[in-house]
Amino acid sequence: MLSYRHSYHAGNHADVLKHCVQALILEALKGKEKPFVYHDTHSGAGRYDLSAEHAEKTGEYIDGIGRLWQQDCPEALHPYLAAVKALNPSGNLRYYPGSPLLAAKLLREQDRLVMTELHPTDHPRLVQEFAGDRRARVYQEDGYQRLKAALPPKERRGVVLIDPPYELKGEYNDLVKGVLAGIKRWATGTFALWYPVVYRRDIEQVQKQLQASGVRKILQIEMNVMADTGERGMTGSGMIVINPPWKLEQQMRDLLPWLTERLAQSPQANFKVEWLVPE
Repeated sequence: MLSYRHSYHAGNHADVLKHCVQALILEALKGKEKPFVYHDTHSGAGRYDLSAEHAEKTGEYIDGIGRLWQQDCPEALHPYLAAVKALNPSGNLRYYPGSPLLAAKLLREQDRLVMTELHPTDHPRLVQEFAGDRRARVYQEDGYQRLKAALPPKERRGVVLIDPPYELKGEYNDLVKGVLAGIKRWATGTFALWYPVVYRRDIEQVQKQLQASGVRKILQIEMNVMADTGERGMTGSGMIVINPPWKLEQQMRDLLPWLTERLAQSPQANFKVEWLVPE
């Protein structure tokens, strides 16, 4: 269907959570000198102009990155915010990085990026964004198919970010199938799965499938800016991380009380950090 455009939602509370977790995973991987790969299955356009029509129409970034911009933030947010500030050297918040561009700002020369994007408008923008970056490869194909072809990576170290648009009914099942197929090929890799909190039953089904899979070390991180509702609309988001860096659990336990309070849109805002499956 390919109707989803992240440009309407760039920089919102869900992006803040996703990109904070992503940045902490990448910083942990940089703790060793050996190179690693960052693999993004649903990459989007690369960067987003928050002054453009789509972002201005929804204004979602105002209650996301807008609440953190130029604020004194906890240390765990510093890598993420440094990458955003690198796109806005004037100090005015205009550009926001998608996940692959955030990764590019944090990766080293010896590391590698693999990105896939099917959308006919976003793919050319992604290619243009990474033109000249010798670390990067951009593909216009199904993200899960590219994942099958690319794993295990030659580096044997790295992270896969799976962040689908969830615009089709079967995408939650596709998510589970995709990550389990990836784990079979690369059991030691880190897999970070983003999900929106729209209908709680969809998330619970993903949890049950992963818990029944036999895969170990599955950490769930979730932040909700308001209470769950039966109506259509995202009230929060989460990350399910398989083989997380050992410090990630405590980093998010320390950060989420502050971050949830800062981004809350109702008194019912809440968060959790739980092991779906321990080691």
